[in-house]
Amino acid sequence: MNVQYKKGVLELCVLSMLAKRDWYGYEISEYLSQKIDIADGTVYPILRKLKSDGFVTTYLSEESGGPPRKYYSLTKEGRATYQADRNDYLNFAAIVESILED
Repeated sequence: MNVQYKKGVLELCVLSMLAKRDWYGYEISEYLSQKIDIADGTVYPILRKLKSDGFVTTYLSEESGGPPRKYYSLTKEGRATYQADRNDYLNFAAIVESILED
């Protein structure tokens, strides 16, 4: 798959995952790498950016019985951004699909 396609949607994919539930970084990376061919470490800069933009917050949880894990959770602003970006992307994808079908 074209690298530029992936770069354009990975942040939206992470937001989509976090809109459903809280995830920890490695879990996000593993899930996405099963669906999209991404390099190790690709997700962490996205998570840092989302946190610095105020779209996610983090907390530590020791529920796993192992060392504490840093979980990511969407903020109210993150949810609003996800909804807007999701709508924009779906509209854009529909336009591209119609062009490709012509």
